[in-house]
Amino acid sequence: MIQQESRVDVADNSGAKVAYVIRVLGRTTARGRSTRPCASLGDRVVCSVKKALPGSDVKSGTIVKGIVVRTNYPVRRKDGSYVRFDKNAIVLVDDNGNPRGTRIFGAVARELREQGDGGKMKIVSLASEVV
Repeated sequence: MIQQESRVDVADNSGAKVAYVIRVLGRTTARGRSTRPCASLGDRVVCSVKKALPGSDVKSGTIVKGIVVRTNYPVRRKDGSYVRFDKNAIVLVDDNGNPRGTRIFGAVARELREQGDGGKMKIVSLASEVV
């Protein structure tokens, strides 16, 4: 579960390395539960780039949108198993939902394929491994 003010790794070759979550898009919290919206696999977030490679297209301090591809918090699957990753990671996307980078590093969760949006399917196809 990624919430506001979380730091996440960037899992593509857009030039950004670390991002800071500003806002979780499209999520609300239920009454009586946590007071912050939390993002899980496949959710869109608005981030500020904190670390970037020198000379890259994405500069430090740039406001970007991303899709969550890995979370440290375990996510339950329909068969009863859980999937959990070592670190939280996002892939930067443009306003249309297409990835900004041309390569994706590391594994991507299978839940992105099941959600099936156009940009998410492109992320799954670019990923080297789907877990």
